[in-house]
Amino acid sequence: MNGYLQSIIDRDPAARSKLSVILTYPGVKAVFFHRIANFFATAKFDLIARIISQFSRFLTGIEIHPRAKIGKNLFIDHGMGVVIGETSDIADNVTIYHMVTLGGISPSINSNDQREIKRHPTLHDNVVVGSGAQILGPVVVGKNARIGANAVVTKNVPENAVMVGIPAKNVGTATEEFKPYAVTNGNEEKE
Repeated sequence: MNGYLQSIIDRDPAARSKLSVILTYPGVKAVFFHRIANFFATAKFDLIARIISQFSRFLTGIEIHPRAKIGKNLFIDHGMGVVIGETSDIADNVTIYHMVTLGGISPSINSNDQREIKRHPTLHDNVVVGSGAQILGPVVVGKNARIGANAVVTKNVPENAVMVGIPAKNVGTATEEFKPYAVTNGNEEKE
């Protein structure tokens, strides 16, 4: 837990202490409740898992399906409106901003044929997903990729890519200076 809290402090300049992160960050609470819900889902107590998941959604505004797979140090910043679908797979040290959807694209017909089939995204290590982005379908987002605010991703994303737009296009290579809100400090050279 200590390493998890420190990983959030390392990624968020607004985080002042581990205690404040525990008490005031909805993403931390959502991940905590997800771990419990996932335990029950894995044990095939689906109703209990869904009740815990919905309670967490009520408290945090973040919906994580109990069967979603989440690695270490997921940081959901602000959190409100985040949706993580059932077959999503999130690796380690991923950052997700508010209003992000990791969703499916399957129609709501033939539901029985879609059970146990991969329908949601896979995010590899160190991915950053900007606010409002939608990553839809069983796409794979490569390690260290950056998804810009409000981008719509429906195709696989290579490692270290920077994806922006609707539909999302690769516009460069991810660097430490990536700005998930596409806001600069005004000191950049003008073209």
